[in-house]
Order: sequence, then C-alpha cells, then structure tokens
Amino acid sequence: MDRCVLASSVLASQIPLRVQRYLFPLSLSLSLFPKIFNGGSSLSFLIPSFQTDLKKGDCFGMEEPGQLKRAAIDATAGAIAGGISRTVTSPLDVIKIRFQVQIEPTSSWAMLRSNWSGTSKYTGMFQATKDIFREEGLAGFWRGNVPALLMVMPYTAIQFTVLHKFKTFAAGSSKTEDHVQLSPYLSYVSGALAGCAATVGSYPFDLLRTILASQGEPKVYPTMRSAFVDIVANRGFRGLYAGLSPTLVEIIPYAGLQFGTYDTFKRWSMAWNRYRAANSSLTDTENGLSSFQLFLCGLAAGTCAKLVCHPLDVVKKRFQIEGLPRHPRYGARVEHHAYRNMWHALRQILLLEGRAGLYKGIVPSTVKAAPAGAVTFVAYEYTSDWLESIWT
Repeated sequence: MDRCVLASSVLASQIPLRVQRYLFPLSLSLSLFPKIFNGGSSLSFLIPSFQTDLKKGDCFGMEEPGQLKRAAIDATAGAIAGGISRTVTSPLDVIKIRFQVQIEPTSSWAMLRSNWSGTSKYTGMFQATKDIFREEGLAGFWRGNVPALLMVMPYTAIQFTVLHKFKTFAAGSSKTEDHVQLSPYLSYVSGALAGCAATVGSYPFDLLRTILASQGEPKVYPTMRSAFVDIVANRGFRGLYAGLSPTLVEIIPYAGLQFGTYDTFKRWSMAWNRYRAANSSLTDTENGLSSFQLFLCGLAAGTCAKLVCHPLDVVKKRFQIEGLPRHPRYGARVEHHAYRNMWHALRQILLLEGRAGLYKGIVPSTVKAAPAGAVTFVAYEYTSDWLESIWT
C-alpha cells in the first residue's frame, strides 16, 4: 500500500497545475465512489473488496495477470468498436461539424424567422450533402477521419477499460453478467467517470479532427501536422486543449446517459426475453440478447444522450475553431476571444443566433449519434466476447 501511495504522489507531482485543475473533479469523484455504492454514512475506504485489492497491489500497473488480460480485452475491443463506428458515421459527423461552426443560420426557416438578409453556406442537411459532394468529392465526407480515428480509438479504449474497472469495483465481480445487475445510478456514475478519463486522454485529436473537418475547400490546413504546428505556434500547447472545459461539462451527462440508458435498456430487454420465454413452450429462460436487441439498445442510448447534450457540443466546437483561419466562402469565422468562457458563449449564441443556434446540426448529429452508439456497443460486445474466447 505504501508503494501505491508513493507512486500516486510521484505521478501527481509530474502533472502540470493547469491539467490538475481539470483532473481534480475526477479524482474527487473517485474518492467518493466507494461511498456511493457502499451506502455508508461516512467516507471510508475500509471496504473488504477495496482492502483486498490494496493488499494485492491493485493500483496503477500492479495488477494480477488476469486483471491485465481483462483490461487488454476491454481496451482492444473498445478501440476496434470505436474505429468501426467512427468510419461508418464519418459523413454525418462532417455535416454536423459544418453546421455547428457556421455562425449564419443553418436552415431556410431560421433565415426567414430571423429576417436574415445575408447568405448562408449550408441551409439544410440534403443541401449540405450535395454541396460537399460537388465541391470536395466523396473524400470530403471523410475529411478529418485520421485524427478522428486517433481520437476515437484511444478514447473508446480508455472508456471501456475504465468503465469495466469501475463496474468490477462496484459489483465485486469482473463478470459482465453481474455488471448488468448494478443499479441504474451506478451505471450513470460509472459511465460519466469513464467518459471524463477518456476525454482528457484523447482531447488534442478531437480538436484537430474538428478543425480539419470544418475547413472545406480550399483547405486552410492541408495536413494534420500543419494544423498542429499552427495551433502550437499561435496558441501554445494550451491551444490543444481549447474547449476542454465545456467538453468535460458535456461529457459527464453525455457518457453517463449513454452508458446508463444502455444498461437500462439491456435490463428491460432481458426482462422481456424472460417474460416471453415464461409464456411460451420454451423450458429455458432466455437471458441473452440478440445482436438486433443490442443494436436497438445502443440506438436508443445514443439518441437520448445526444438530444440532451447537443448545445454543449455546439459551444465546444466554437471554442475549438475560435480565432483560426476560415475561407470566406464558408461564412464568418469565430473571432479570437469571442467568448470569455462557456457561460458567456451560451449567452452570446442565444443573443445573436437565438435558441436555434444551440441546436445547429442537431439533425445530422442525432442521425449520426444513434447508429454510432448502436454500432459501438454491438461491435464492443461481440469483439470482447471473441477476444475473451481466444485469450482465456
């Protein structure tokens, strides 16, 4: 245990204060996690399973071979699932980003309602699809996909690994079937904490993905490297984390809702299977879920999470492109220091663009989030089972 404390102290001393500011809420949440699921009245770490883990040296990298194997399965399955989902839904993500970073109205209805006298580059999902295809070709729909994969794959790898660790800690078992029985509240908390950890670890790639996907033709940045060099030169390394605050504020409810509702829908589906089996001629109760049921659970989870959290995603995108060059063809750029903070950005968007401004790109975003969530969860479940059958 002393080695664990020493390791954590040394690790903390190497983290810049600016990053520690963002990690503090996460570390505080982790310290409160035992109390949440133990139901105790005091903040105590004297939980039998936790004491056992400490005696085994279960902190940072000091884990048993079985635990390392489980972590490797979760990370690999998460990375593969994220890569597949991201590549399949990239066209919708590009359209969504173009809408979110456009200051002008993004629909004909919004232009009439606001008495807009100027022009807008994109005024509808189908119009945007036709324009992007005509001006940039089919490749335009996968613009920024390389940094997106570099962002999504480590993100989902970290997310599913941390999520499984939290659920194992809460349930006292590493078996997936035991995790399904956790209370919905614990599923939401586990998903939110896993999302925070994954966001901090992969954020610079998310920033580069947004910049490359939003620029259109002619390109301001021909490569990911040129975008990276320009951001560091003009903003410093801090610029690689522009918009991190609203992202963390967004990811807590988003990841919590996504994983919490997914587990909830899985429980409902399993209950329905048991009910159907009990009222049929089958002698065995069917607890497993079909791939179609898993797909529907992921579809519903992704839709719920996106509808609730979309305004914060718009704010994040504005911070990410703030002050960066933008071709006039694609409308006005977001000026440097246009927003003082997240709340100021929300007020400014409401004031200048109306409530519709906070929901720019909601149609392609929801259309993308639903299948993206479904594909991610189904791919993860099947890849995880396949890897487990090979490695164990």
